Amino acid sequence: MAHGRPDNAHGHHHHHGHDHAHAPADFGRAFTIGIALNIAFVVTEAAFGIAANSMALLADAGHNLSDVLGLMIAWSAAVLAKRAPSTRFTFGMRGASILSALFNALVLLVAVGAIAWESTQRLLNPEPIAGTTVIAIAAIGIAINGFTASLFASGRKGDLNIRGAYLHMAADAVISAGVVVAGLLAILTGWLWIDPVASLAIVAAIVWGTWSLLRDSLAMTLGGVPAGIDAKAVRALIAARPGVADLHDLHIWATSTTQTALSVHLVMPGGHPGDAFLASLADELKAHHAIGHATVQIETDANACPLARGCAA
Repeated sequence: MAHGRPDNAHGHHHHHGHDHAHAPADFGRAFTIGIALNIAFVVTEAAFGIAANSMALLADAGHNLSDVLGLMIAWSAAVLAKRAPSTRFTFGMRGASILSALFNALVLLVAVGAIAWESTQRLLNPEPIAGTTVIAIAAIGIAINGFTASLFASGRKGDLNIRGAYLHMAADAVISAGVVVAGLLAILTGWLWIDPVASLAIVAAIVWGTWSLLRDSLAMTLGGVPAGIDAKAVRALIAARPGVADLHDLHIWATSTTQTALSVHLVMPGGHPGDAFLASLADELKAHHAIGHATVQIETDANACPLARGCAA
């Protein structure tokens, strides 16, 4: 990560520490192939799910459809995030990734609600399924989801958005494996309740994974401190810097699902500490808390700034 040179202090001694990340690898081809393969599979899986009378296949098809939507939204957000800042959108369109995550979570929960309802009805009134068809189609799902995951494997360590796509596809391969197991059990035991129970298990897995996505994206939308960042630890790091007598108006928020900003007022009676202090602080925030955009205001008097009086920050 390259660190931008600090601006000269002015007025109340503002400092803007910027982290200009290297341009991420272009995964446009991976998104294109992944979306095309998964759309074809969703149509195939849904058709055979209806033909085989399998709620497990239909549930997995619904899940894979939501994955297609998720990939499309993630791709769109990645494209928007590359747009340059403007006079109206001063952070650019980075926030599109947060909105896409929130939208994706809401759509997922609505979809699984419908699947859960139908599966419950089927559990109360079990019907026979074509187990061999279920196994064959789900096995194809393992191959397609596994291959799609491999397309994002190279970027999973350096880009959280790509890592999310990788993990999602890998998880889908595991879920398809669960459908294969359900089909085998249905053939071996003849138990009609295996299929709807498997579909409900898939629903539970989706809800489990989606709930944190909904919670975190909603918190980001409302300007909350991103998950994984300890605000108390950030405050302690800043307060421990030489010359800092007090601090107030500490704000930490996400500008995208992968980028975090911070602003804070520091009370330093000894006067402005110099650009080296500010650059070092920005580097520490980046290294220890992944905060890449820091804005620091220096004050020599605790009462100089009206925000300091009665502020709970």
